[in-house]
Amino acid sequence: MKNRRRLRLTLARKHALWGYIFTAPFTIGFILFFLAPMVQSIEFAFHKLTITPAGFQLENVGWENFRYALQVDADFLQVFTETIIGVLVDIPAVIIFSFFAASILNQRFRGRALARVIFFMPLILTAEIIFNLEAQDIFHHMRAYVPGAVGAFSGSQALVSFLYQIRIPLGLIDYIILAVSQIPEIINASAIPILVFLAGLQSIPSSLYECAKIEGATGWESFWKITFPLISPLFLTNIVYIIVDSFTTPSNQLTDLIYNTAWLRNMFGASVAMTWLYFAAIGLIIIVIFAVLARRVVYMEE
Repeated sequence: MKNRRRLRLTLARKHALWGYIFTAPFTIGFILFFLAPMVQSIEFAFHKLTITPAGFQLENVGWENFRYALQVDADFLQVFTETIIGVLVDIPAVIIFSFFAASILNQRFRGRALARVIFFMPLILTAEIIFNLEAQDIFHHMRAYVPGAVGAFSGSQALVSFLYQIRIPLGLIDYIILAVSQIPEIINASAIPILVFLAGLQSIPSSLYECAKIEGATGWESFWKITFPLISPLFLTNIVYIIVDSFTTPSNQLTDLIYNTAWLRNMFGASVAMTWLYFAAIGLIIIVIFAVLARRVVYMEE
């Protein structure tokens, strides 16, 4: 009987055990497939790597690769800074758009399932089409040869005039215009965050809203007292996802620079050093965000 009592787990310990079980595949996969390459990349960062017929040869150069990345390379620091600032600027726009879209799709209305399908099809396809059009400079030719054909894509002046009239601060106006000019990228980056927010909104018990309605709370009060606090953990989750996704997207200029440094200039050690500097920046940003937001996150107790 005593042994049976010792084997009984509390609810908190059961939840913790299931957490370990769900994360076990990632942990095992990381140890088996990623740990050794990461350790080897650290070794490469402090060596000059030369490709030989037998494989490769390493020559210890200490911190020279990091010094080259930070002080010698003409493009790394500029592209590095622009990439980080660009991601930090895009995070609020992506979060706001994702939460707004998820809130609309979570409403009860006739044809909701069809609306979700219609919404997510352009979400996956249209952003890529617009990205390709911009890459081929088709918008420029349309402006040159078909006046007014791209008015839907260039309403910045009317928007600025409207924002001035309602006395929006200049800094906020600049940010809104920047976000409008990057709508395809924002839509493309919002796919997964919308799904995460939508799942979170659907997990909130309807009984909480019923109790709030009985107590006389308005929809606005219910949002700030129920919806927003209970969905706050997903804001933190989506912010981390957006950071990681933005820093690893194929259109990232910094990843192209690191790739070209390794395979076009044959500077493998410097390339790995740039990668670790990039990784350290990502880790630092995530740690700061966790430190700032983790205390403000509300978790629903069962």
